[in-house]
Amino acid sequence: MDLGLNGQVVAVLGAARGIGEAIAVAFAAEGACVAAIDRDPRVAEVAGRLEATGGTGRALGIVADVTDHAAIRRAADSIRGDLGRCDHVVFAVAIGSGKFGFPFWNLDPDDWDRVLRVNLIGAVAVAHAFAPLLVETKDGSMLFLASVAGQIGSQTDPPYSASKAGLINFAQCAAKDLAPHGVRVNALCPGMVQTPLNRSTWDAWNRRQPEESRQSYEDWAAAKIKQLVPLNRWQQPEDIAAMAVFLASHRGRNITGQTLNVDGGYVMHW
Repeated sequence: MDLGLNGQVVAVLGAARGIGEAIAVAFAAEGACVAAIDRDPRVAEVAGRLEATGGTGRALGIVADVTDHAAIRRAADSIRGDLGRCDHVVFAVAIGSGKFGFPFWNLDPDDWDRVLRVNLIGAVAVAHAFAPLLVETKDGSMLFLASVAGQIGSQTDPPYSASKAGLINFAQCAAKDLAPHGVRVNALCPGMVQTPLNRSTWDAWNRRQPEESRQSYEDWAAAKIKQLVPLNRWQQPEDIAAMAVFLASHRGRNITGQTLNVDGGYVMHW
């Protein structure tokens, strides 16, 4: 299926690994020019691999932290200077508190600050930096990677859940503001995906258990999948990437202000 993305320019924030990297790969396979942005210098290797094997488009690797608002503005300016424009932006950056948050008073209020600065304020900074470029296209899109945890108030990590709920709400606000300019904005919620962040959730839980109740990551994850996911399988980074690419394409041209789940049925809205 030709999604019509050949030659379009896509900025992917959080592209050094995990879901963000899979999204960058998927866009490159469609012939898009990808600006891979991450605070991890590994993003340069990802960009080199995309340009060598991804498709017909160019690739840039830009090292920038979403909590450094000036650096994100410079990244947007660099993309405009090197690639001429920006058609689509995907925010796939996220951290957790690194602690098991049930009940919430197991955490300290100070545990919230960095999670909110990265997951929510970082997304706002990216939107501020890239909105003028998208408005110029009159036909672009912005996508925020949220989480099912932002819809159901997961008790595992309240700062993470709250940041993702805020991100869903901000996506709706941005969608209304950018719609008159022809720019679409959506939130995409993965379910259970095997990423370093998912593994850190298990680790935070496991460390709080008495010795006899501890589980390997594999056993813990298998039980979670069986309990929570009706399709009884992991979601893969490539599943999330496929939806991200679709939403950027003209086949998703009437989808904006929406929260879409790729979660195996984890969250069902009645």
